[in-house]
Amino acid sequence: MSRSTGALDAELRAAIRDVPDFPKPGILFRDITGVLADAALLRRTVSAMAAPFAKDGITHVAGIESRGFILGAPVALALGAGFIPLRKPGKLPSEVRRVEYALEYGRDALEVLSGASGAGHRVLIVDDVLATGGTAKAACDLVVMLGSELVACSFLLELEALRGRARLGATRSSAVLKL
Repeated sequence: MSRSTGALDAELRAAIRDVPDFPKPGILFRDITGVLADAALLRRTVSAMAAPFAKDGITHVAGIESRGFILGAPVALALGAGFIPLRKPGKLPSEVRRVEYALEYGRDALEVLSGASGAGHRVLIVDDVLATGGTAKAACDLVVMLGSELVACSFLLELEALRGRARLGATRSSAVLKL
């Protein structure tokens, strides 16, 4: 690990707050507000999330609602790519594609506008936390459903004990911080 990577890890660990029993009892929520509030730390975090994919010809970044929007849009700018919002149900106008999935604490779904991406697009999925992998897998499925090429996934934080990376199968993924 390089010195700068170690410094970034330490700063991220200090800035990410654990919130027990949110949104439901037994869930440990990772609050990234401290990362977002520090302009220099946010800049370095976005750079670290984009860097592994700088030479992959990414044309679009798909950000998962809602914290994936916050991180995904600047990652898209860093890569010179467009941005595709992957939304919770009922938030998009007109025709959508939808994938339902299981969470640690229930079920949910992601939707994307039908024409948001397609053939010839090389897509990077961005989100804040990779936990059990259900949301990330649904996002991958949506990108493929649109006919785009899924290149990889980039996360701020990976909770390794929850083994979410296994749900992504052969999909390449990167996390700035692993806990």
